[in-house]
Amino acid sequence: MNIYIFDEQNSLSINSTQVESIVSAVIHFEGQLVHEVSVHIVDTPTISALHAEYFDDPSTTDCISFPIDSPEEKEYRVLGEVFVCPETAITYANKHEVDPYRETTLYIVHGLLHLMDYDDYPEVVELMREAEKRHMGNLRHLNLCLTKGES
Repeated sequence: MNIYIFDEQNSLSINSTQVESIVSAVIHFEGQLVHEVSVHIVDTPTISALHAEYFDDPSTTDCISFPIDSPEEKEYRVLGEVFVCPETAITYANKHEVDPYRETTLYIVHGLLHLMDYDDYPEVVELMREAEKRHMGNLRHLNLCLTKGES
């Protein structure tokens, strides 16, 4: 599987190898056939601009996902692109006294789940939350959550 990581921010030191391992584990745990996926780690102005352009909402957000191929694509499936904002994670972590790396890991998981047909509309949000909990537990078990370290 080709996993492309683009770290375009300076707020949180992100290890691309850790991100690749997280992405691979999440996709494997879901049992999905994927040949390519991209994860963009971006700053607040970038995520806000994407949010404004594609969702008509200029506020910041945690992550945005753009699915590309459906699960029916077997020959070469491009899952899509996930944009994650560590600055949002840092703000949340400071308010709720949690680790910004764990929060950023959750945003990566959340974005990938969106690419795999999970959603967080009120009528189905519980399925998303359950999947997030399963994946975060699996990542902790595998010791694959993001940690502070060299990028």
